[in-house]
Amino acid sequence: MKKHFLSLLLVALVLVSCHTSEKIVYFQDVPLNRPEVIEAVRDITLQPQDQISIIVSSKDPELASLFNLTRAQYRAGYTTMSTNYGNGEVSGYTLDQNGDIDFPQLGMIHIGGLTKSQVAAVIKQKIIDSKLIKDPVVTVEFMNLYFSVLGEVKNPGKYTISKDQVTLLEAIAMAGDLNIYGKRDAIYVIREEDGKRITHMVDIRSKDFFNSPVYYLKQSDVIYVEPNDVRAGQSTLNENSVKSAGFWLSIGSFLCSLGVLLFK
Repeated sequence: MKKHFLSLLLVALVLVSCHTSEKIVYFQDVPLNRPEVIEAVRDITLQPQDQISIIVSSKDPELASLFNLTRAQYRAGYTTMSTNYGNGEVSGYTLDQNGDIDFPQLGMIHIGGLTKSQVAAVIKQKIIDSKLIKDPVVTVEFMNLYFSVLGEVKNPGKYTISKDQVTLLEAIAMAGDLNIYGKRDAIYVIREEDGKRITHMVDIRSKDFFNSPVYYLKQSDVIYVEPNDVRAGQSTLNENSVKSAGFWLSIGSFLCSLGVLLFK
């Protein structure tokens, strides 16, 4: 009888192990050694209140300085973080509610909805058209763009966006990956755009994750990893429940039942 019970216990443990593996393994249905078409990469586009740095360089530094912020200026359309260009600090332009910035010598320029490379191309062409510089080099960088990660990850917090695109996988990696209590099938991405808020849920156990509209993140996205049942159970197993008579009666009943099966 005891041997029969131990065999059943072993089978149960194997089944539980397999079931647990299905809950935590990423990309379970991804085909191996078979190329798949990658969806077009989505670069981050600028939105109102985003802040960027724009630096113009040229063979003639004096001419280039005409297009760079050189002193503290606080007019509508841009702000500054420095009072002197060339000392290693960088000035920043903040897009107004229309997606415009007020650029030295060129005036108001609409850059809302453009990527970094597109902004650089637009400003470079306008400088060339001004006939002041023939060979401008325009460098554009993000300054205040970020995303946030909350919930069951090792290092929740706010993370800076410094490149043209960031994937949800990269964001999870930056936060130290999900811990063992995070639901792999319940990762939420909260996004605000065009005056609306929309919440997406993704399952990173499936390859469909790669086709999600939030696989490529946008600035100010909030990622939330939901806790699994074990973590939820821990939140209710507090000091009061441990001290309760019902808790210990349940434990005692379970141990008695197990003893009867083992030694009957």
